[in-house]
Amino acid sequence: MGGKRAGTLRGIPIARRLGVTSLVVSFRNDGDAPPSYDGRYNLGQSEWRDVDAGINYAISNGAERIVLFGWSLGASIALQAAALSPSCSRVAGMVLDAPVFDWRTTLASNAKAAGLPRPLVHVGFTILRSKALRWVTGLAEPICLDSLDWLARAIELDKPILVLHGEKDATTPFEASKKAASLRPDLVRLVEFEAEGHSLEWNVDPEKWERSVEEWFYGLPLAGSSPEQAGSQS
Repeated sequence: MGGKRAGTLRGIPIARRLGVTSLVVSFRNDGDAPPSYDGRYNLGQSEWRDVDAGINYAISNGAERIVLFGWSLGASIALQAAALSPSCSRVAGMVLDAPVFDWRTTLASNAKAAGLPRPLVHVGFTILRSKALRWVTGLAEPICLDSLDWLARAIELDKPILVLHGEKDATTPFEASKKAASLRPDLVRLVEFEAEGHSLEWNVDPEKWERSVEEWFYGLPLAGSSPEQAGSQS
């Protein structure tokens, strides 16, 4: 949220070494893609369609398997795309950096850090969900926070997920990533970083970041015994 597409270029070098073609996707209201009608972030509720368009573009150009990389809000978008895309069977896994698994947890954490009283935070959640109060938020549609809660919906996860997250992230709580890994240890692998600040895991330790992606990637069904074999399926 508030970031630029160029920030995701941190994932390109390791993808190239693995023989995987990358498509860096912009989404509505990110400053690169055209804005939506309301010009508001929808926390992944609508933005996943732009990633789905990217998936379809890749498939139309020969891709057989897709690995989604998502940072912060982008991780929330990736989770939605993997669940809702008509081409979701092509998604082999996800690499999520400083992800938002649950917007209630994330927004409440940020509100607490800002000194906002808890009752006011819950009023905010009510406003986000309300059709009648869209004039307050400026949203074209209310936000369904339940559908964006992948901690409550953890049983529905069906793709291997690598989570790369700093323990001291003050924007997207590390505890949410830790809980996701504990709820679905069969699918979610969590790699902890000592990074301070948000979405700076690669910046602090690029060698660890890329090594973690490489090791996880070769455990996927799509990965062959060599980068060339893996890349031929991507």
